[in-house]
Amino acid sequence: MARISLDPPRTLLYRVAERYARRKYAGMVPDPGKAMAHNWRVLLTYLLQEAGTARWNRLDPTLKALAVTASAARINCSWCMDFGYWEHTHAGIDPAKLRAVPSWRTSDVFSPLERRVLEFSEAATADPVEVTDDMVDLLRAELGEPAMVELAAIVALENQRSRFNSSLGLTSQGFGDHCAVPATGTEAAAE
Repeated sequence: MARISLDPPRTLLYRVAERYARRKYAGMVPDPGKAMAHNWRVLLTYLLQEAGTARWNRLDPTLKALAVTASAARINCSWCMDFGYWEHTHAGIDPAKLRAVPSWRTSDVFSPLERRVLEFSEAATADPVEVTDDMVDLLRAELGEPAMVELAAIVALENQRSRFNSSLGLTSQGFGDHCAVPATGTEAAAE
């Protein structure tokens, strides 16, 4: 149950964002947007940030999707897992990889580079952060510095998204009704 009303004030900004969301997200308005609409400055900042993030292109899309999913799973954000699966599969990311993220250590669907990205994403999401120099050095050597910066930034952004959603009690909204991605990655993260 959401800890804040998902019936926000119908400001002009919210109505524009709602119309855009319904066209983009299969007729649905994401609950985080409804929650943020209680403070128009927060909503506007979020919309601008997401628009800018959508233009990032130095990190391979599959690696980016895996990083986002690993972070959401580590935080146990069911809303992010649900929406992320829907968004990433619509972008052409292999659904088998997305479903395997919470158990990536034992799954055979990931390349060595993908495993390093997943490990980094979980380590960067841990509290306190568990990223090591060796993790970054290996990834930077393979990805290059621009992609490494993008990886760190997308994990940090997903931490913000997941923690916002979790703190306000936002749960799965039904975007991925047909997906088999477990809502939690805590068991895998504890291994």
